[in-house]
Amino acid sequence: MATMIVPNSIAFQLSANSLFFLLLIIFCSSCKTTFAFQGTKSKSFHHILHLNSLLQSAACNSSTQGLHHQKSSLQVVHKHGPCSPLHLDRAKTPPTHAETFFQDEGRVRYIQSRLANKSGCKADVKVTDVANLPAKDGRVVGSGNYIVTVGIGTPKKQLSLIFDTGSDITWTQCEPCLGFCYHQRDAKFDPSVSSTYSNVSCNSVQCSSLLSATGYLPLCSLSTCVYRIQYGDSSFSTGFFAKERLTLTPFDVFDNFLFGCGQNNQGLFGGAAGLLGLGRDQLSLPSQTARKYNKIFSYCLPSSSSSIGFLTLGKRRRYGSKSVKFTPLSTSIQDSSFYGLDITGISVGGKRLSISASVFTTAGAIIDSGTVITRLQPDAYAALRSEFRQRMRRYRMGRELSILDTCYDFSKYKSVNIPKISFFFRGGVKLTIPLVGTLYVANVSQVCLAFAANSDASDIAIFGNTQQKTLQVIYDGAGGRVGFGTKGCY
Repeated sequence: MATMIVPNSIAFQLSANSLFFLLLIIFCSSCKTTFAFQGTKSKSFHHILHLNSLLQSAACNSSTQGLHHQKSSLQVVHKHGPCSPLHLDRAKTPPTHAETFFQDEGRVRYIQSRLANKSGCKADVKVTDVANLPAKDGRVVGSGNYIVTVGIGTPKKQLSLIFDTGSDITWTQCEPCLGFCYHQRDAKFDPSVSSTYSNVSCNSVQCSSLLSATGYLPLCSLSTCVYRIQYGDSSFSTGFFAKERLTLTPFDVFDNFLFGCGQNNQGLFGGAAGLLGLGRDQLSLPSQTARKYNKIFSYCLPSSSSSIGFLTLGKRRRYGSKSVKFTPLSTSIQDSSFYGLDITGISVGGKRLSISASVFTTAGAIIDSGTVITRLQPDAYAALRSEFRQRMRRYRMGRELSILDTCYDFSKYKSVNIPKISFFFRGGVKLTIPLVGTLYVANVSQVCLAFAANSDASDIAIFGNTQQKTLQVIYDGAGGRVGFGTKGCY
């Protein structure tokens, strides 16, 4: 069978009976078998796809890794994909679609309650001692997360960490695991064999700074500072707060990097060794490396789990190009960890939706690398769904998929036209969502609009990672802005 790899192709898993009826292929992050076929760009307000070839592969497409290579870049891979170092871990299986959305809902609830200071937010969780942290599986980190590999210690130990724009503190599981350590693919970091490791003292300024980064007052154990952080659904990490050498690339090495050396950790982290915090607090990676990078970083999330994206620290030449558009960070978001956006409108198929400005301003919005599906205020989502369904009325509806209520059965069509969805942000920025970010696919008979509604108008909107795929997303913390560029990776 002839094969073709097309930059904007999307993939998903199909049963044998479905192959003869295949008309559209889009990427599904949890599929074990990958199919791809050609799409053609429409100059209209629709994405148009035609079936030209079929590629069956579960291998990593490593040819994508050099697309935007520069010396301060790290490879970004989906933690459950064939490009991930966690892929060979047979102790872990990719989550089902239902599990993906269940985990995603946990993260969304945590973020929204934290920002709204509702029940369940970090200030309401009563934790009086490290040993009393609940040992339940947590689900806030989500299933759509992406990982990078960094070096910690001297000699350096390579560790695969989830990178998260909604978290500040970086931590990894450490020996001897005085409490509990979940299963991870990499060997755990052992501070006793590193010549550059040192604990932070209880009476230091660095120890006091943990409150703003984690939401909890630090503890003290034999004059050593103890951090603790709890995510949604009781996922947690606690241990010694320490300084260590961090090696991002051979050109980017930082001494005395503050991080958590976890001694008691539990949660569904997918086999990753911990978390790399890219938030806005003073303990985050961008803040700790600000002298070199000026709080600037960018990433591109690949279109499929078999492709490779990037995370770049510092400024890139493309930032000044006309293809990158910047919107100011929202001033309405009070939590210092998150990157706020001011959404001003949405269009479907070139038609600007009739949504009152107050719908977006009442609760505001953030961009988040760890949330899978974009959440919108109920009125905004209702308008988006109505117009999308109207323009897709020629196609047969399919079964709903968990939180996704607008799904289609494409098993009897030869071509599919998908209306383009665009978001408008403060500063006159228009961002057209790539096709790979518009739809989520379970199978050929269940292709769904990849957006969902919040339960309440007061809940903050979240621009999720599905909609960010293949975009170059630029965070300029010092400049107070976020930028979007097209065709960042494949």
